[in-house]
Amino acid sequence: MTVMEQRGAYRPTPPPAWQARTEPAPLLPDAEPYRVLGTKAAERVDPALLRTLYARLVHGRRYNTQATALTKQGRLAVYPSSTGQEACEVAAALALEERDWLFPSYRDTLAVVTRGVDPVEALTLLRGDWHTGYDPRAHRVAPLSTPLATQLPHAVGLAHAARLKGDDVVALAMVGDGGTSEGDFHEALNFAAVWRAPVVFLVQNNGFAISVPLAKQTAAPSLAHKAVGYGMPGRLVDGNDAAAVHEVLTDAVRHAREGGGPTLVEAVTYRVEAHTNADDATRYRGDDEVAAWRRHDPVDLLERELTGRGLLDEEGVRAAREDAETMAAGLRARMNEDPELDPMDLFAHVYAEPTPQLREQRELLRAELAAEAEAEAETETESEAETEATTDAATHAGTATGSVSGAPEGGPR
Repeated sequence: MTVMEQRGAYRPTPPPAWQARTEPAPLLPDAEPYRVLGTKAAERVDPALLRTLYARLVHGRRYNTQATALTKQGRLAVYPSSTGQEACEVAAALALEERDWLFPSYRDTLAVVTRGVDPVEALTLLRGDWHTGYDPRAHRVAPLSTPLATQLPHAVGLAHAARLKGDDVVALAMVGDGGTSEGDFHEALNFAAVWRAPVVFLVQNNGFAISVPLAKQTAAPSLAHKAVGYGMPGRLVDGNDAAAVHEVLTDAVRHAREGGGPTLVEAVTYRVEAHTNADDATRYRGDDEVAAWRRHDPVDLLERELTGRGLLDEEGVRAAREDAETMAAGLRARMNEDPELDPMDLFAHVYAEPTPQLREQRELLRAELAAEAEAEAETETESEAETEATTDAATHAGTATGSVSGAPEGGPR
């Protein structure tokens, strides 16, 4: 008698017919990036929306150039420019309702500004002045995330919590192609799909993770194809086509709000400037490549569409540029003012209840600052005493000299 023949032994039964958990076909992205400008689809777009997008793009381009200049002038510690990616930045902010949340990365200050945050406050982190310069709750904009992709799980958590509470809120999380190589990206998409969280992931595929090209990061047909593995729709869009990005993101936000779950959107764009002011992009890419992408500039694409259809004239172009210059002048003037900083703010807004380690560090810093202030006061007192003594000596010497010089001409020699 074999083991399987004994009474009570486990007897396997034929498995049920295998079925896919999710039908993959509807999740697959298009074979080519979706475009609107220069196609028949552009005629369906509200002209007022196109003009708004254009004004925001012009504003955004000037913001980028001004922030880069401030870095060269020493007014910013670092600035990761989004020049060439303005269509993604602007469309992401405009696709959201006021009640929704934006989760930006360090390169997305333009999206933060477009969302309504003061430009100086948006640049505070990059200036090195504070953890973040704006109130996230007031603007519904999470702090700029410097670590790659760590903001994505936060976006999923907020969106899932909002749904559990019955709040009509969608989270839009922005990340670069380099961030898709991080574990946080996988975890965020997996949780979002399983929970059907109302969140939209916007991947700005600008071609490089600092100096690493996309081909050395993934062998997938596109980053949008990664969505299928998690069970969510993937969308592929021309990231320099502001109208197309806005349409795709608006659809994804609506889909999430209606309970359809998350969407992964890959916007194919290009980082025209270097990674940051500390990077030399000529070491890993050629001028011809950059020039080719400049011919597909998001501002020029939309301007050609509008002027070609008679929706924008020279006066409209001039007005947009003048408004952008006014913004840049104000930003430049305010950034040239030296802020008054309190070192104790280092420990503010880190935890709701400071940890023992933070309290200890806070008291150490407080003691160091007090000791420095006391030393400076003593030095100042000593300096004042020395100055007073020097003045008295000089006065006495002057009096003595005057007495000698005033002696009779025939006096002692």
